[in-house]
Amino acid sequence: MHVGSFVLGAQFPGQGEGEALHRAVRCAELTEEAGLDAVWLGEHHFVPYGTCPSAITLAALLLGRTRRIRVGTAVSVLPTVHPVALGEQAALLHVTSGGRFSLGVGRGGPWVDLEVFGAGLKAYEQGFPESLDLLVRWLREPSVAADGERYRFREVPVVPRPSEALTEAPGPEVVVACTSPASVRLAAERGLPMLLGMHVGDEEKAEMVSLWQRHARVCGRPAPEIHRASHVSAGVCQIADRSTDATEALLKAMPGWLHQGLGAHVTVDGRERRMRDPLAYTELLCGLHPVGSPRLCADRLAATSERTGISRFALFVEGSGDLAATEENVRRLGSEVIPQLADRP
Repeated sequence: MHVGSFVLGAQFPGQGEGEALHRAVRCAELTEEAGLDAVWLGEHHFVPYGTCPSAITLAALLLGRTRRIRVGTAVSVLPTVHPVALGEQAALLHVTSGGRFSLGVGRGGPWVDLEVFGAGLKAYEQGFPESLDLLVRWLREPSVAADGERYRFREVPVVPRPSEALTEAPGPEVVVACTSPASVRLAAERGLPMLLGMHVGDEEKAEMVSLWQRHARVCGRPAPEIHRASHVSAGVCQIADRSTDATEALLKAMPGWLHQGLGAHVTVDGRERRMRDPLAYTELLCGLHPVGSPRLCADRLAATSERTGISRFALFVEGSGDLAATEENVRRLGSEVIPQLADRP
């Protein structure tokens, strides 16, 4: 089992953006110090839900500040960036870090981002498969040309080539954020592992893993590849001596952050959007994920792994909104929860 942190640079009410980003960087540094396996970085534009607008840029900083852990994006929003530009950045990080970089990509939402970056709504609604395929080709082939609906260019060499890295992997792994059967099928057809969101529980995640495996078999993906697929489960983690104290810490801080952060989203086409009730959503997350005593947190992680077959976790650890509390949370995850998982069969 591989446990990592999930960092958004969340801006809680009353905090500045610099404070949120400082906590994010410190959280990532502590992820390595505490003995965790990875840090996954969120990306958002124009909203305080997450103050990092470029996960791959922050990943570059953190790869330079760490030596052991894997650093991944969760996710880089593909419709708002050229796949070749993102591929070049990913290849650069893969080569220079010795293979410690993971590129998580997703479709994002129908937000005003599409207008600002000139992508348009069509890039979100229809263009993701074309962008994903071009990105993967760039990370796997020595030269690439494109003749698609959105991207057309003559053949050019891939520089730097990810295969030049001194690592067993031919290029950085690509993980796809999946929230629907269509996105599960898209990832499975390409043999790409999934990143599953924190808003769904074990039963739904198990169904998505099973669906991924069925689609992968139907389209002829090799059996060893299907068996080796290492999906990632996003969740929330808050540790306290008493489970009630862990829950209380999140119930005090997260609803205000969710209300402020998610409420700031603006749709590109004026479509009506419904936001989750922040308090009810926080309560849901506390019930689904490792929120409680160290023993309870270890039990929930082990149970999720057993029920779903997922072995990698990206845990949101900054839910208290406080730097000192976040630092303690990461340390306890490493010193009091991870050792219990190592003892599990």
